[in-house]
Amino acid sequence: MAATAYVLIEGAAGRIHRIIEELRKIDEVTSCDAVTGQYDVIARIEAEDINALGRVSYGKIQMIDGVLRTITCNVIQLV
Repeated sequence: MAATAYVLIEGAAGRIHRIIEELRKIDEVTSCDAVTGQYDVIARIEAEDINALGRVSYGKIQMIDGVLRTITCNVIQLV
């Protein structure tokens, strides 16, 4: 079963458009949007398991120029 997470991204000023462009190049990113509030972008990612999600978050998303901080929120099934 695939694993899904939302990644909350804080970006450097003036870099949000470029961050979104780079996110759209990552196969595991199924959607991403600029948002208001504490974070600047929310991306939804899907991968084969929770470890693969971590590799996407830490190995790909955090390496994008302008990304300052991320929080990964794993989606859980309650039923």
